[in-house]
Amino acid sequence: MCGIVGYVGRAEATPILLDGIRRLEYRGYDSAGIATLEEGVISIRKEVGRIDKLVEAVARNPIGGTTGICHTRWATHGKVTRENAHPHQDRSGKLALVHNGVIENYASLRAMMEGEGHRFLSQTDTEVLAHLIGRAFDRSAVRTREVLVDAVREALTKVTGTYGIAVIHSEFPGLIIGARRGSPLVLGIGKGEYFLASDVSAIVAHTRDVVYLNDYEIALITAEGFTLSTVQGEGAASHVTKVEMTEEDTGKGGYPHHMLKEIHEQARTVADAMRGRLSHEEATAKLGGLNMSNAELRAVERIVLSGCGTAFHAAMVGEYLIEHLAQIPTECEYASELRYRNLPMTKDTLVFVLSQSGETADTLAAMRESRRKGHRTLGICNNVASTIARESDGGVYMHAGPEIGVAATKSFTSQVTILVLIALLLGRIRNLSSAAGGRIIEELEALPSLIEQVLKLEPVIERVAKRHAHAKVMLFLGRQYNYPVALEGALKLKEISYIAASGHPSAELKHGVIALVNPETPSVFIAPHDTLFSKNLSNIEEVKARGGPIIAIGTEGRSEELAKLCDDLILIPDAPEILTPILTSIVLQFFAYHIAVELGCDVDKPRNLAKSVTVE
Repeated sequence: MCGIVGYVGRAEATPILLDGIRRLEYRGYDSAGIATLEEGVISIRKEVGRIDKLVEAVARNPIGGTTGICHTRWATHGKVTRENAHPHQDRSGKLALVHNGVIENYASLRAMMEGEGHRFLSQTDTEVLAHLIGRAFDRSAVRTREVLVDAVREALTKVTGTYGIAVIHSEFPGLIIGARRGSPLVLGIGKGEYFLASDVSAIVAHTRDVVYLNDYEIALITAEGFTLSTVQGEGAASHVTKVEMTEEDTGKGGYPHHMLKEIHEQARTVADAMRGRLSHEEATAKLGGLNMSNAELRAVERIVLSGCGTAFHAAMVGEYLIEHLAQIPTECEYASELRYRNLPMTKDTLVFVLSQSGETADTLAAMRESRRKGHRTLGICNNVASTIARESDGGVYMHAGPEIGVAATKSFTSQVTILVLIALLLGRIRNLSSAAGGRIIEELEALPSLIEQVLKLEPVIERVAKRHAHAKVMLFLGRQYNYPVALEGALKLKEISYIAASGHPSAELKHGVIALVNPETPSVFIAPHDTLFSKNLSNIEEVKARGGPIIAIGTEGRSEELAKLCDDLILIPDAPEILTPILTSIVLQFFAYHIAVELGCDVDKPRNLAKSVTVE
């Protein structure tokens, strides 16, 4: 989950590298480091903490050169110390390397090299890889850049795990070697300059032409150009892609935090998720990216939805949607568990994997396992050039734009919107009438306007959030479509405010959860006026009888009974039951955000978390 940036060209590398990792700080911010190559000397600066500390260190003790690599770390192996920060060097000190991923067999490799006299300065798996490459290179009597590439290739055949790496060597000024397996790496093409990054957002200020490296590919990069090969030593073709993202897309747009900006973008992003995908004439959704005919879709007898974190909660909403509208048995599986389970799946099972980045390691592994077993596997992701988008059998692109805030917001509502479209499509080729399909399309088209109304509730939600900001524990409860929203609301609060929160089906209160109810523990009930509204009221009564503070999300004009029971009431506009999760989740995003701000938390960079989980 670390961020990597590399530069080779004619300009001074340091400003470009530091600007790039600023844009990647959401990928890791335990520590940061930079290495540049000038006149045959590698200069390294490292600092613990945020990137600003590294910038200050470089200002105090400048480094120059037109070739360099930079890194922002999310710790996996080794504590957060300057010694463990990247870049790491080999035994000779002539090679420097930055790494995103995990070398699983690093301990045995380290022991082997320690037996040969290697001395390691850090606790990291990355330093082992640097030594392994240097060891292979230093054995050769011939010292050319091709031999260095071969040394990288030899070292990578010896490691088990994942990697996205950038390597420089003091004997080869103007050269960077990059390689990937399981961790994203993109090569940016400029005029007389080239870039390497773990995320395209780091380099869009400089170029929009990129090549996305595939697993087991190695890039040799100079200011004059690049060549691609594989770890196995074969040639590899390059496919240049034009990036749609702009530098402005990755900014805050005048908001104090990326998260708040992204919450306010949801009326547009939900509309973009539907754009061009609704057919009034046929009263259905048009999703050509699935690469499946109606006959093939009709043959599906079972669906598995898989994701991690927020994407898993969206999948849970999708389970209710597909079973209700299409009557296809559907289940959700954590991607991290799916790849290791011996899950019985018949040949007519269709698998969807959900990932905002399209690079989530567990979700990618689940997708590959599903395809390996012969199941058609489709992706729902936000990056058309991501690994999941490239390797899946088809899918649906979210069109949500860059999501920089670590706590997912607009990606959740976009995923749920797409799952409504999928459920509508599957329903219409089965049992759903044209009239019902047409009604759902009308409701979907009205959804952005309803979201705009919810966004205007921010001042009300902020006041409620401030009243409860100092609670130590909170409970989130909902039923049916809004049970996953309870889980998502609790996750948002945990992620950015560090308040212990848990989500539950409302009716599960009396099966143990109610033991947590007390006057200091607020219960947040997601209780729109739906088919189970009266049941939710009964659960709220149980909490009220025990003195627990009650915050409720109800429906405007239909919540008189709710108002009598609750300490705080937030009213969303009246909406169809299947679409309420989109509206109620936005309320809870605001709620978590304003609690975190009130507590002084770093909303966009919560402790211990990174945006794109590219390690297992």
